[in-house]
Formats: sequence, C-alpha cells, structure tokens
Amino acid sequence: MTLAKTLALAVLALAPVLGTATAHAQTGPWLVRVRALHIDPANNSSPIPSLAVPADAILVKDKWAPELDISYFFTKQIAAELVLAFTKLDARVTSSAVGAFDAGSFKALPPTLTVQWHFLPDGQFRPYVGAGINYTNLSSVKLGNGVTGPLTLDRNSFGPALQAGIDIGLGGPWSLNIDVKKAWIRTDLKSGGTTISKLKVNPVLVGVGVGYRF
Repeated sequence: MTLAKTLALAVLALAPVLGTATAHAQTGPWLVRVRALHIDPANNSSPIPSLAVPADAILVKDKWAPELDISYFFTKQIAAELVLAFTKLDARVTSSAVGAFDAGSFKALPPTLTVQWHFLPDGQFRPYVGAGINYTNLSSVKLGNGVTGPLTLDRNSFGPALQAGIDIGLGGPWSLNIDVKKAWIRTDLKSGGTTISKLKVNPVLVGVGVGYRF
C-alpha cells in the first residue's frame, strides 16, 4: 500500500468522529499513544557485481506493525517523544545471477527520540512537528542468497528522524492521532565479514492511533 493510500484511509477513518469531538484542557505532562504503524522502506542499495545484483535490487518489504510512544510536555508547546516498536521485516532480491528470490528476514528495534513543537496545544486540532534521532538495533538476521551462504547485517544504525502529525481531541484525556515520520536507517550487508552491499532502508512511517493524556 502506498503512503498516499494509507493517509487517505486514515482520513476516512477520522470522518465519523470529526463532527463530535470537543476540545479539552490539558490535564498533565504525560501523553501515551498506541498506533498502527505502516513501514514503507525507501530501499536504496549498492550493486553486488559478483552476483549480478544491480543497484536498488535489495528490497525490504513494507509492513504494518504496532507502535507505542510516550511523550512528556515540558511546556504546553514543547514536548519530547520516545517511540518504541519491534517488528520482523522480510527482504527480497529482485534481480541477480540466480534470478529473483526471497532473501530471508531480520528483526528491527528502532527507538526514536524527537523534540516536538505543538502549534495549538489548547485546540481540538493540535498539529505538531518534531526532529530527533533514531537508533536501530537489528537482530535475528536470517538472510541468504543461495550462492555464498548466510549473510549478516551490521547490528546498529544511528540517523536523524523528522516528524509531523496532529492530535484530535475526542473529549476528556483522549485524542485521535495521525503521525508521519521519516527515519534514516543504514546498514551493511556482509558475506564472510566482507561488506558486499550498503543498504539504506530509510523508511517513511505512517501511524494512526489513540492517545491518553495524564
């Protein structure tokens, strides 16, 4: 599913509640959200000449996953948000000396910390933007190409993250949330300890969920 379709579905899901939601006073510095997260990787990779794998032929498949985030408001307009998610991702090679094939899977734990600016903290519609850092730990790597044997990935990736979203008051401490992030995640694909390709996953992350302020 494309990002545009995901956003369209999110807007349609909001339609029944937009007419009845009411603004509420902020009741505390903590905000906890649970989101359904769509992961849409950019999938840039360097070629592997020895295996006839062209550039950008290594794909990490898009996926939905659960997400939990915790925000703390230092003031009405300034907050810090920690995003937590853990998911298994599948990889595929679209072209190589042995044709296209499913390359296996790995697990990603990508906590992201952002600092946010909330434009209209007392309104029913509360848009915000944020920027911060992403750290991704890769584990349970089970990748192969059928030629050179098992492949590995660098376990750690650090990169920037950008964010924009909106909270929509549902009455009391509850809110509906739509959030879009861009995270820069890079890793090296290795065979026998030698780097054979550099991967830039760099996903767009679209989340839809509910929040509770206390």
